[in-house]
Amino acid sequence: MENTEIKKERAILAGLSAASMDERERSTEVSMEELAALVETAGGETVAMLMQSRPSPDPRSFIGDGKVREMKELIGMNDCDLAVFDNELSPSQMRVLGEELGVKVLDRSGLILDIFAQRAQTREGQLQVELAQYKYLLPRLTGMWTHLVRQTASGGSSPIGTRGPGETQLETDRRHIRRKIQKLEEELADVRKVRSTQRRKREKNAMPVVALVGYTNAGKSTLLNCLTGSDIPANNRLFDTLDTTTRRFRIDETQEVLLSDTVGFIRKLPTHLVEAFKATLEELSYADVLLHVIDISNPEWEEQARVVDELIHQLGAESTPCIRVFNKCDAYIGILPHGENVVCISARSGEGSQELVDTLARLLDRGKKRVVLKIPYSRAGITDSLNREAQVHSMEYTDDGIEAEVTVGPELFGRVKEFIPGYTEPREDWED
Repeated sequence: MENTEIKKERAILAGLSAASMDERERSTEVSMEELAALVETAGGETVAMLMQSRPSPDPRSFIGDGKVREMKELIGMNDCDLAVFDNELSPSQMRVLGEELGVKVLDRSGLILDIFAQRAQTREGQLQVELAQYKYLLPRLTGMWTHLVRQTASGGSSPIGTRGPGETQLETDRRHIRRKIQKLEEELADVRKVRSTQRRKREKNAMPVVALVGYTNAGKSTLLNCLTGSDIPANNRLFDTLDTTTRRFRIDETQEVLLSDTVGFIRKLPTHLVEAFKATLEELSYADVLLHVIDISNPEWEEQARVVDELIHQLGAESTPCIRVFNKCDAYIGILPHGENVVCISARSGEGSQELVDTLARLLDRGKKRVVLKIPYSRAGITDSLNREAQVHSMEYTDDGIEAEVTVGPELFGRVKEFIPGYTEPREDWED
């Protein structure tokens, strides 16, 4: 019987911690473990891991010739197909390492892009991944495409006098990719237009948007399922959600919101990837409230939360009200965080979810007013709006008209304030 099981690619991982590098770019045991999890998510398996410390990266081979030889031996001993680096490699370093090691070489950015390409389901997600891939590929063209070699007379290593066509082909490829990038950017601009039209409709309907953000694998999809009763796949792997998922969620009798699950963040996220995903992530800057989901069971949760806060700032959403939702609190031993707009939950069991809903309702309630209205029967039609959009505490029909006690939001308050006995508009400071 034929074995149809797909053979997993075997990977060796390498990381560099150099004194001259920014501290956040250096490889650590934690970032290497995260890289191994990324390899597993991409469908490979890690068979060896190698760390190097140097004053600065080697301009030619990044980790130095001695470590490259050691890495080559490990590749031979472990039958590896792939070498993955935890740091960003320059195009020339990637080419040198590929030649020296004799296997496919990827850096962290290339690996993340590969995972994103597997995960994208919607047309928008696929456009964003394709754009990021082309931006990543453009400076790495030289030496990467095998058809450049086939342009030569020998089909081999470019003898003197036969190198011209290869260069011509390279320039053609670069022009082709630049055209593709321009076309993809135009298509994504159209996607943004559609999104902004949808957003305007939502604003017109006065339905608040609550966005779930957090480090990858923090439990955002599980929380969305817990709150809305949905059955969105929520697996224990990195970047399981790539396309934004939105569900309606009723907080109380009068308040319904749109809850959006976004792509997870990760440290050392390639800049062009953030750029490519702006169309999805720009939802954050239009959200009324952010739920920042933090996996408190992870020893690195503080660093992960910092990465997310930095990206929220980068996307211009730092002034949006935010609730810090500490997830997996049932797996945490110690004093749980507490304070204003801080909630501890277990999204899997549902523990603490009611406290989260109450905190969210309180944040969204800002601007709501509890008022007594006296509505003449000639204007009784307004009661339809009250029943639909307000929290009605009491409604009595008297000889003089309808007397109602209600809690209303700012938009509805503007339409019913004329029915508040003795109401006068507050004076502005400049009117005094």
